[in-house]
Amino acid sequence: MRRRLLLSTLAVAVVAILLLGIPLAFATHKLIYEQAAQALDREASAIVGGVGYSLQTRQPLIGDKIAQEYPGRHIVVTLPDGRTILAGGRPGRERMLTAGASGGGVTVRVSRPAAEVQDGALRLLVLIGSLALFGVAVTVGLAMFQARKLTLPLIDLAETADRLGTGNARPRRRRYGIPEVDRVAEVLDRSAVRIADLLAASREFASDASHQLRTPLTALSMRLEEMIEAADYPDVVREEGAAAVAQTERLVAVVEQLLARARHDRTGGAVASPVDDIIAQQVEEWRPIFRRDGRDVQMVGAQGLVGMTNPEGLSQIVATLLDNSLMHGSGTVTINTKPGAGSVVVEVGDEGGGIPPELEPRIFERSVSGGKGTGLGLYLARSLAVVDGGRLELVQARPAVFGIFLRQAADARLASERVVLGPA
Repeated sequence: MRRRLLLSTLAVAVVAILLLGIPLAFATHKLIYEQAAQALDREASAIVGGVGYSLQTRQPLIGDKIAQEYPGRHIVVTLPDGRTILAGGRPGRERMLTAGASGGGVTVRVSRPAAEVQDGALRLLVLIGSLALFGVAVTVGLAMFQARKLTLPLIDLAETADRLGTGNARPRRRRYGIPEVDRVAEVLDRSAVRIADLLAASREFASDASHQLRTPLTALSMRLEEMIEAADYPDVVREEGAAAVAQTERLVAVVEQLLARARHDRTGGAVASPVDDIIAQQVEEWRPIFRRDGRDVQMVGAQGLVGMTNPEGLSQIVATLLDNSLMHGSGTVTINTKPGAGSVVVEVGDEGGGIPPELEPRIFERSVSGGKGTGLGLYLARSLAVVDGGRLELVQARPAVFGIFLRQAADARLASERVVLGPA
């Protein structure tokens, strides 16, 4: 590109110089010859006047005196009586420029070598050519400067685009003082930011998926192991098979939720759902796992509560809290359901040492964990609660008690108001 810019600029400059220089050289050449002819005419007229004055005053006419007054000229003076006076000698075979004048019976012819005029014209043409070459040289220098100024930013932008293609999405924030190129650089920087966001979202999705799928897969593995152990009891096998199918369906729902997160789908799917059924299903799934560790899961509190939530989302939140208690807590896990002010509250707590004070303000932050966990469980659980219009809070730090606050269903809220106000 640099070569093309240089050649195009040079071609434009050469054409412009030729269009200006050729007419200028022609006009200068013609002007020099015209000036030389006019000078000879003036000299001839002056000599005619001088000879006429000498004849009137009867002064002698001397050719050497005339030659001294007009050096380098060949002068022929013809007097009225026919006599001829030569001044400056006779011209040779060289080409001459001649002019004449007459008056009072006196005729004068003045000549000069054409080579002298040609030399003067040639010197001017050389000067014009030198200026033209100087202009070409200046043009070449400016073209090289402009080509470098334009091509280096483009090369830099190409390197930036290549970095984006390799996954290095760090914006460079570099500008070049050329509006068009700076606009391209701004577009690349914005693209780099978007690519960085997409890469971060992809990494988050991968880590979220790995974390969210671990819990249902663990439960499914436990169910399959129990099926193998109970192979001699058909009724038990059918029961465990049904539970395994339920786990598989739950796993599919989790995958759909994660895909919705990857698509930035935040519309939510909250419906009026019986909270007891969802929690009972989780207790049934997790109780065998806790009993292996000598622990238990209990469900207490008010019954028949209906909350606005996505059943799969609430199941995943409760499963995350149970898994968190299994890893970091101790003793019996208690799930307490109770009505709140326009909400349904589900509290999950255990008898362990609780959350360290230094982690308490940051317990729901991403990658924050008090043990060997990934630090994603509580972060994702809170995200799922927010999607359905609820929230997940730390109600008590020691021992740890987490509260899930769900919007109360409209029909349940109306029923509670009728209970308080009495029949109409």
